[in-house]
Amino acid sequence: MFKRQFLGLLAAAALTACSPDKPAFKGVDITGADYAKDFVLSDQNGQTRSLKDFAGKVVVVFFGYTQCPDVCPTTLQELLEVRRMLGADGEKLQAVFITVDPERDTPELLKAYMANFDPSFVALRPTPEQLQPLLKDFKIYAKKVDGKTATSYTMDHSAQSYLYDPQGRLRLYNRYGSGAQAVADDARLLLKGL
Repeated sequence: MFKRQFLGLLAAAALTACSPDKPAFKGVDITGADYAKDFVLSDQNGQTRSLKDFAGKVVVVFFGYTQCPDVCPTTLQELLEVRRMLGADGEKLQAVFITVDPERDTPELLKAYMANFDPSFVALRPTPEQLQPLLKDFKIYAKKVDGKTATSYTMDHSAQSYLYDPQGRLRLYNRYGSGAQAVADDARLLLKGL
């Protein structure tokens, strides 16, 4: 199933690349996709959030967990760099981290984790009942991998991020490792209304 979804994303990218009027995004242009349209989840402060809360900003949404050894901290560090690269427009970039491990990622832990990067970054925590439908809607793979003890497990998870334009529309799919420059370039184009 994941392979079919990935192939669909590649096909959409190929069609978009052939269109002469499209801006030169570094990420995969998925404008008009019929998934990942919104969320209604509690943040690290207990406040209910949705995409509407970030109107006027480019929103970068990605999924992970606080115990992640590499992908998640690297992505958050890159988003800090993107904010810096955007200069005065850096405040118009909103990072949204959605945990795939609500069992361990308590609001307190999410708050402390975000504070290590940028206090303006938002961490969202789905309930166990919300998690699977959310993962399905955003085409995210996440699976618990048992460790030596009950609490030492890891989470295999997709590493992509989604970019939404200032009107809250899903626009771009970014592969993990695209780099801060690519995201900053795409954010600039989205802020210009392209």
